[in-house]
Amino acid sequence: MLTGGVIFGLGGIAWAALLLAFFISSSALSRTFRKRKASLAEKFSKGDRRDWGQVLANGGLGTLLAFVSLILPDNPWRYHEVLWLAFAGAMAAVNADTWSTELGVLSPITPKLITTGQKVERGTSGGITLAGIKASVGGAGLIGIAAVPFMGHAGWPFILSSLGIIILGGLAGSLFDSLLGATVQAIYWCPSCNKETERHPLHTCGTQTNQLRGARWINNDMVNFACSLMGAIITAGFYWLLLPY
Repeated sequence: MLTGGVIFGLGGIAWAALLLAFFISSSALSRTFRKRKASLAEKFSKGDRRDWGQVLANGGLGTLLAFVSLILPDNPWRYHEVLWLAFAGAMAAVNADTWSTELGVLSPITPKLITTGQKVERGTSGGITLAGIKASVGGAGLIGIAAVPFMGHAGWPFILSSLGIIILGGLAGSLFDSLLGATVQAIYWCPSCNKETERHPLHTCGTQTNQLRGARWINNDMVNFACSLMGAIITAGFYWLLLPY
């Protein structure tokens, strides 16, 4: 409520619509096929109920961008437009990441580690599938489509280009999330279950987990924040390079 209230209060309906598109679609997907995904719950550090860490990881950057947009005066550099598109890219990235996780784990194809191509268990951090990548594009595309009604004044060439870079930013953020999950995110090992997990200090079975790889201070929430930041950077960067001209 606090994050949504700040973004709506400072940015207005154009900002709130994108946040709602992410929150509603990702929450719905988290609850869809819950029984089929129950066996993978031990892999992830948290369940489908959002806590303050997840809210800050997924919406913290958007709140900051809304504050900055309020402070900066508009000028020929189009700061407000750039910041809103950066926000769209951030929301596209976290939505793409959520969709790829929630739908990708249902793929019958064994995922492969993004860094080496090695086959890994479903739900492993850094594992990707073609289905997951397609889901990422769909999640980013939903945010892009939600942004279209607020770009009507700009003409279709601008709208289609903006839609394209929002999807690109979302996909890039999602893949960056997978890359971090395969390299620097803290991953643990349950000696009782003989399985990798993000859970620490205790696994779902109650056994204490031991660090397997990554940096202890880089958890899933930090990786999600980095995902949103990458989406914002890619989207805003392409806007500055291409769209104003």
